[in-house]
Amino acid sequence: MSFDASVSTTSTSTQELNTNLQVRFKTEEGKLLLLLPPESNHGDIENPIAMTWTEIWQQLKQRLKAGEKFWQPKTEVELITFDRLLDTRQLQEIAEALLEVELNLRKVSTSRRQTAVAAATVGYSVEQKPALSTLSQTSTEKVQPLAEPLYLEMTIRSGVEIRHPGTIIIVGDLNPGGSVIADGDILLWGRLRGVVHAGAKGNSKSVIMTLQMEPTLIRIADKVARGPEKPPVQFYPEVAYILGQEIRISRARDFTKIYR
Repeated sequence: MSFDASVSTTSTSTQELNTNLQVRFKTEEGKLLLLLPPESNHGDIENPIAMTWTEIWQQLKQRLKAGEKFWQPKTEVELITFDRLLDTRQLQEIAEALLEVELNLRKVSTSRRQTAVAAATVGYSVEQKPALSTLSQTSTEKVQPLAEPLYLEMTIRSGVEIRHPGTIIIVGDLNPGGSVIADGDILLWGRLRGVVHAGAKGNSKSVIMTLQMEPTLIRIADKVARGPEKPPVQFYPEVAYILGQEIRISRARDFTKIYR
């Protein structure tokens, strides 16, 4: 009996491991997640043979066609890519396949900066998560280094959210209804009219710089401020920062004199 039980446990573990290395759907807190197999080892998941894009694409089509649909029409999907590198064409192909079964790709979560840039370029909300090496730091380290800056050349439209565990640099505008959240600074070479949150993990030294400051809501660490009800007559490049217990906004040319 003990031998049979041992075999059963091993079989179950192997089955769970194989499941984690496949394209799969998962519901979590009312959200529908689409998970792709990671390219390398991910946590407790050992991936000795990385799947090709063709294999992933075939599995996705099979998942969408097989079995009874357990989602409602127009359900929004968050794509979890782990460390898998995807370009704009592949992301669009996934979105089109989901649309055929009345699913809408809304957000992409990834640890690859290139995938994050591709997803933002196509127009999806993006959350770039720290790489595994960052997550596995020892507890003796008090400060975890920020990720490399995320650089985007685009306008962030309404309904799009960009998250990154480092500094975010955007050449373009942030429209009302859009949001940018960074663990580091936010540098916007354009018009800021949406929601921004710098120092999201609590760094009160983070700053927000923009050519035209008209935020709907602005946050730095745990401090919050609302944008002006009436736009100024004339705009200058400005910097938002924490001074004392509140958020201040100064002209960029005066920033070094006041703050640093």
